[in-house]
Amino acid sequence: MKIFLFLLLTVCTISFAQTKYFIYFKDKGSISGESLNKSSLFYADAVKTLTPKAIERRKKTLGEDFIDFDDIPVNENYINAIEENGIKIVNKLSWFNSVSAYLTPEQKSKLLSFPFVKKITPVRTIKFKEEKSAPANILKKTTYSNPDYGISYFQLSMEDIPAVHSLGITGQGVLIGLLDTGFNWKLHESLKSRNVIAEYDFINHDSVTANQPGDPKGQDDHGTLVFSVVGGFKDSTFIGASFNSSFLLAKTENIASESHIEEDNYAAALIWMEGLGVQITSSSLGYNIFDDTTYSYTYQDMNGNTTIVAKACKLAFHRGVVTITAAGNEGDQPWMYIDTPADEDSILAIGAADDQNNVAAFSSIGPTSDGRIKPEVVALGVNVAGAVSGSVSGYEYDSGTSLSAPIACGVAGLLLSAYPHLTNRQVRDIFLETSDNTATPNNSRGYGLISAAKALSFPNLQFLASTNSYMLNKIFMGNSINPSSVKIHYIPLNDKQVDTSMVYSGLHKYNFIFPPLTINEELDFYFTYNDSSGHSYRDPANASQYYKYLYGTLNVALNLPLNSPFDYGILSQNYPNPFNSSTTIKFKSVGNQSGELDIFNILGQKVKTFFIPNTATGDNIIEWNGKGISGITLPSGVYVYSLNLDGSFYTKKMVYLK
Repeated sequence: MKIFLFLLLTVCTISFAQTKYFIYFKDKGSISGESLNKSSLFYADAVKTLTPKAIERRKKTLGEDFIDFDDIPVNENYINAIEENGIKIVNKLSWFNSVSAYLTPEQKSKLLSFPFVKKITPVRTIKFKEEKSAPANILKKTTYSNPDYGISYFQLSMEDIPAVHSLGITGQGVLIGLLDTGFNWKLHESLKSRNVIAEYDFINHDSVTANQPGDPKGQDDHGTLVFSVVGGFKDSTFIGASFNSSFLLAKTENIASESHIEEDNYAAALIWMEGLGVQITSSSLGYNIFDDTTYSYTYQDMNGNTTIVAKACKLAFHRGVVTITAAGNEGDQPWMYIDTPADEDSILAIGAADDQNNVAAFSSIGPTSDGRIKPEVVALGVNVAGAVSGSVSGYEYDSGTSLSAPIACGVAGLLLSAYPHLTNRQVRDIFLETSDNTATPNNSRGYGLISAAKALSFPNLQFLASTNSYMLNKIFMGNSINPSSVKIHYIPLNDKQVDTSMVYSGLHKYNFIFPPLTINEELDFYFTYNDSSGHSYRDPANASQYYKYLYGTLNVALNLPLNSPFDYGILSQNYPNPFNSSTTIKFKSVGNQSGELDIFNILGQKVKTFFIPNTATGDNIIEWNGKGISGITLPSGVYVYSLNLDGSFYTKKMVYLK
């Protein structure tokens, strides 16, 4: 039996007359970060690259300022100047202000003399590594089945997915993007009826992701398998985790040992998906060891800020996308560690567990080189059933973290289907809060095995802009709850407990709108309810345990410390916000970057500048005391802060209240 393990990639040593390069530009034409405004043509061009669904998703995270300087398309005059020299552009990467192209040494030298070219660096060329033989216990076919779910029952029940399906939550309304080797989905019984919104082949640059003439045998096998695990549906035979979701399919990797794979395809695919409104992306691919020592990544580069694929995932998360990837299958190999982009800080890296909830020996371990726990969580990755490419009704059992990732992706799809208002950070935090190892997270299983039932029943917050209020949402699993008995009990800081009923809104959902409270005030709360027999219950069940909530944010905690409300991504939301004396602004850097952070009033006038001559790798912090350039305390109001980091701009709003 053929086993599809996580695609382990190494450098291709074939020599070409031309080498593929990233060509980075100094700017995007006459536009600068400060002159980017909603009335400019540049802003309009950036908005045109986004679908309404993409804009809606961005606004959840970024508010009305959902366009960054990075979103402006690459300047066409620069592209024309390059193409006039007989150079064909392969990918345009607006987020990186770059393009990729094959260049001879002479062409590279000439382009470096162009005044708008900043630098030229090689695209890493990688080849598919032969899959290792699996131990006998991995090859053994499981026998778990269920009349409704067929052979997929056990792999879903491990993560409590059928319990969520029974509520009528099956992934509807959610757009999921898969990056893989190819997808032969139009033939197989479990995939041919799935809602594929768009597909694109970033290798051959066409809209066919199934095998084509010239593709190596088996090119679309792995992607077809992965697609079925998250999205397949054949009643009583095989069911995917989030089968009623919609899908974007990107063919980014060439499996042929004689062919090379380019990391710019991965970045280009993420940009494409983000513009189409994707809410969740999942990849079962990773990059680690490279034979070419000149351009090799090392373990020290597994810091979340170095590789192109990690940077692309960071920028996608900044724009509101839930990013998921397989941790890697290097646990029993000399490398051992997670691959990239699993090293990126905001991504959910998924390890593999067996049917006894033990970490599979092959599952890659952490930490990242800068000490962060990886993987974040685990899902079943041993003997996972999926569709056989090229067949109408064939299924097989395979193993690897590449099978764990689509299961986790499906759980995220169910969570967003139940609660469309959730931000990507809320989804990530809920995964960590509700997995089975939150008390003792480590670098083999992270925060533990995920549970769809626990994730959907974890309380979450929603900001209601129409009333400027915060609504708490909660699902109670089970069919015997008396809706009129459900109450929330919350304890404001240094105040008496408040007991009040919750509103039932259907599908086991309840909500409660908090009255106006002090911004950043910490609340303890719990729930009580009765079943149809009159038995009383408390949630959390432990009478000494409480959920915690920081009013004015979307942060809820139970098993973990109440997170500081710093956003993942390049530029964080300032904290506290609003503030009345000083506030902290945090941003991430790959190190040795320069720029400045400017603060503007609501009229667009610059009131303060912090110069950044040389950043540290990772987190960088700036404190602002509400004083302007002259040292005079500024009036209360809304201010905008804009980070210019090596020509890339990131912007957020804050409120100053004296």
